[in-house]
Amino acid sequence: MRKLIIDTDTGSDDAVALIMALKSTDVKVEAITTVCGNVPLELATKNALMTIEVANAQKPPLYVGAAKPLMRDLVTAVNVHGEDGMGDCDLIHPTLLPKTKHAVDAILDIIENNPGEIEIVTIGPVTNIALAILKAPETMKLVKHIYTMGTSGFGPGNTTPVAEFNVYVDAEAYRIMLNSGIPITIIGFDICLGEAALNKADMDMLLSSGKAEAEFSVKCNRSLLEYNLQRSNEHIVDLPDAVAMGVVLWDEIVVEDKLCYCYVCTIEEAAYGQVIMNDGSKLAISDGFAGHIPNANVCKTIDNPLFKEKLISLLLQ
Repeated sequence: MRKLIIDTDTGSDDAVALIMALKSTDVKVEAITTVCGNVPLELATKNALMTIEVANAQKPPLYVGAAKPLMRDLVTAVNVHGEDGMGDCDLIHPTLLPKTKHAVDAILDIIENNPGEIEIVTIGPVTNIALAILKAPETMKLVKHIYTMGTSGFGPGNTTPVAEFNVYVDAEAYRIMLNSGIPITIIGFDICLGEAALNKADMDMLLSSGKAEAEFSVKCNRSLLEYNLQRSNEHIVDLPDAVAMGVVLWDEIVVEDKLCYCYVCTIEEAAYGQVIMNDGSKLAISDGFAGHIPNANVCKTIDNPLFKEKLISLLLQ
């Protein structure tokens, strides 16, 4: 059975992704690790613990990780996900407790005990992953694969015109991860919109299902729904982390992917957090990006109806 570590800054779309993995019978979640991002670390931890309880499925240990990015002040997304990261609906009252070991040490211990078997799923900033690489690079080379919800893919950013949130929070960490030599699959923000989002009919059906985890998945995204209504007058909830988890769980939803050389911008402030992707296309100037070996496989298209069908089926399972 596949073995996962899920690293999360648990906001509302992270919660849906966590429920998907915990309810899946095809993977074993060895651990959940928390990081600052959507919300400060303490809230990310509470939200993850509550989600584990609500999922009523696998109950992996939870380890608390980095409370701040490597080199910058924390930027959160409470304006999108709510002050508590989960819709401000008074949903978060966990009775579970985290383990005392630091997330970075837990990640390294699990990898050492399962060499070549651990797949890491990052659905937040990758500060914990970068710290693990810096602390024990040889151990991290034993990671089987990293799946990361990050970058804007081949589209515009959602935090700045060019940067996606998870990278923008800690672009230095993302650069360390991409340059680590670990096999990486990127699920960018560009493929998480449109038909991949939950619409009003989807949400109404989940709310009326009588399944606690399905109802929770909609209610915790209330602030995101309100944000989208104000932003674009669309009654949708886009779930980038759930899409990323869908790619992890169901490789058949991937229609097109491409090996790319990905470069993380960290120096020019206006471009901070941008990930420039070269998919091997012939360029006018042969040096520069054209000379690099690909360092990630980037998802370009997914089968949105199939993803949605599998997501809803799993939530109602």
